[in-house]
Amino acid sequence: MAARRIAQSSINWSALAERVPANQKSSFGAFKTKSDIYVRAVLANPECPPQIDWANYKKLVPVAGLVDSFQKQYEALKVPYPQDKVSSQVDAEIKASQSEIDAYKKASEQRIQNYQKEIAHLKSLLPYDQMTMEDYRDAFPESALDPLNKPTFWPHTPEEQVGYKSKEQLEAEAQGHH
Repeated sequence: MAARRIAQSSINWSALAERVPANQKSSFGAFKTKSDIYVRAVLANPECPPQIDWANYKKLVPVAGLVDSFQKQYEALKVPYPQDKVSSQVDAEIKASQSEIDAYKKASEQRIQNYQKEIAHLKSLLPYDQMTMEDYRDAFPESALDPLNKPTFWPHTPEEQVGYKSKEQLEAEAQGHH
């Protein structure tokens, strides 16, 4: 009987452990230990409180009406179960994050399709070790060296070219003109 009351809130610890980052494993272990101690403490107690033998107490207690008064108070005592005030907020957050997840999945599927097209294009090209400079220029005109139309100096990076200005230089010039 005791296991039934907790079974609904049981946690799949192994699935949760897979999602915990390496730097938080010790905190996760401490949390799991505290949770296990709590569950054991709850399971150690019966689901319902033991029945009180009021007739026996009436025989043993000489004060008239005292046991009846205790019995009435005991039976009138109802421990309120806390109201669930946050489930609706959690459900709303789940719905909101679900739309974000769906949007991310759609965007990811689009990226996958683009990458697959790119991979198919690269597979359709000559292998790099068999390409000439002209083949490379035809396949990748934006990154190929073009000594006639766009001459560059070795190592052909933007920083090494004549007229290159860093972000700091451009910002300084922009502030100087104001």
